[in-house]
Amino acid sequence: MAQICLNVIVSGRVQGVWFRKFTQEKAQAYGVSGWVRNLSDGRVQALLCGEEKNVRQVEAWMSQGPELSTVAELVSQSTPWQDYAEFLIEADAQSASD
Repeated sequence: MAQICLNVIVSGRVQGVWFRKFTQEKAQAYGVSGWVRNLSDGRVQALLCGEEKNVRQVEAWMSQGPELSTVAELVSQSTPWQDYAEFLIEADAQSASD
């Protein structure tokens, strides 16, 4: 199976609605590693790494979000493989270009 990493940016009502915890739980359930964090502009950014089908499943879940969220847009882009042992909720970031 192919291993991939995706950089995912989600906009809409995605902060203060358990979006990061939701993403962490889905990633852990599918064996995906990486991280998720809030951005200062109100978006959420995640790095999803693992088996392609599992990463795509988490990406699909993120496009819906948890019950209290409203996802306006999800943009994902392939990025070079990064090896993480687990999936973490990171401290908030200043921007997606950090």
